Amino acid sequence: MATILKRGKDVEAIAEIDAQVRSVVETALDDIARRGDDAVREMSRKFDGWERDDYRLGPDEIEAALAELRPRDIADIRFAQEQVRNFAEIQMSALQPVERETLPGVILGHKNIPVRSVGCYVPGGKYPLLASAHMSVVTAKVAGVKRIVTCAPPFAGRPAPAIVAAQHLAGADEIYCLGGIQAVGAMALGTASIAPVDMLVGPGNAYVAEAKRQLYGRVGIDLFAGPTETMIIADETVDGEICAVDLLGQAEHGPNSPAVLLTTSERLARETMREVERLLEIMPTGAVAGQAWRDYGQVIVAADHDEMIRIADEIASEHVQVMTDRDDWYLENMVNYGALFLGPRTNVSFGDKVIGTNHTLPTRRAARYTGGLWVGKFLKTCTYQKVLTDEASAMIGEYCSRLCALEGFAGHGEQANIRVRRYGGRNVEPYTAVEPL
Repeated sequence: MATILKRGKDVEAIAEIDAQVRSVVETALDDIARRGDDAVREMSRKFDGWERDDYRLGPDEIEAALAELRPRDIADIRFAQEQVRNFAEIQMSALQPVERETLPGVILGHKNIPVRSVGCYVPGGKYPLLASAHMSVVTAKVAGVKRIVTCAPPFAGRPAPAIVAAQHLAGADEIYCLGGIQAVGAMALGTASIAPVDMLVGPGNAYVAEAKRQLYGRVGIDLFAGPTETMIIADETVDGEICAVDLLGQAEHGPNSPAVLLTTSERLARETMREVERLLEIMPTGAVAGQAWRDYGQVIVAADHDEMIRIADEIASEHVQVMTDRDDWYLENMVNYGALFLGPRTNVSFGDKVIGTNHTLPTRRAARYTGGLWVGKFLKTCTYQKVLTDEASAMIGEYCSRLCALEGFAGHGEQANIRVRRYGGRNVEPYTAVEPL
């Protein structure tokens, strides 16, 4: 049986915080729906200290942002985007339309249709997270989305040059300097100055995540994403320093980012906890990471690898870093995770920033039923059917007529009956089931 050396906040405390967030978001979205740009401007001024006549960046502002970056910065952004684009294209190549003759004269098929317009949220209040532009905009472009809108909050009182560059180089059609609820609300609901989109994607803080949840149904979303989560699954093959670095490297996302160490070694667990405290003293983002570790960090010692995988699948973490003597065994057997990072040579930061897989991933146990953002999320797989012969129409019509009668759907049944009369030559009474010959 597993031993828990450290626990995070209890469920009741988390639920109370969630309830407060829900209330704030509901009020804000209702205000945007009623007052449009005026509400957006007030929220931007209140929450970001940012106000201007038009929140959309013009070509001159975009070029000025690019000019602020060093050539190496631009090259690094392009390299990261090329990795994301390459993997998205590989995924896209696996998504083929189909068309088959399933019965003589009956053709069934599907085609993949891109969503027409997408709003991409790029977080940037605490850190200018330009990588989120790669993940959403580049992937949507590969999928064939025609209109891509991006919103990112101001950073240090103005549009963050690196985020603007990343949005532009990725191929965004409209770039707005807006953050938080006001950004996703404006994109989804539309205002006088921002045409509404069909889908929202991208990570964000608790308020952005809750706004997306409440807007789901009016628009599509990629997934329900909360604070960044990370789990380290480790045994005696690694040391406490690398475990601590990988835990704190994700805990710095925010004060409510869960970080979990799951191990078969109590020695490694205690060594990691000591290393965490040491690193927090020297880590530039130690204040944020330290609060996350104190409030949401967990350390669990399991009896063996079988118990570790059971616990890991129950927690269903967003990021799972596996560093054991059997990494591929976890790949073969683990089922609930946002993304796996196998072996000490890789890490979550690689996936977050540059390696090519998408970093917008399910949190709060949503990995039990969905994967992360990928090119397929921007596609609607839509079916079609054709009946090519009179014989096929009449044959399918006879079955359909009788099945509709079982359900009591007379109008549905008559849709079948008229085909039986016209294409099968049978004298079927209107609104009665076709009797077999």
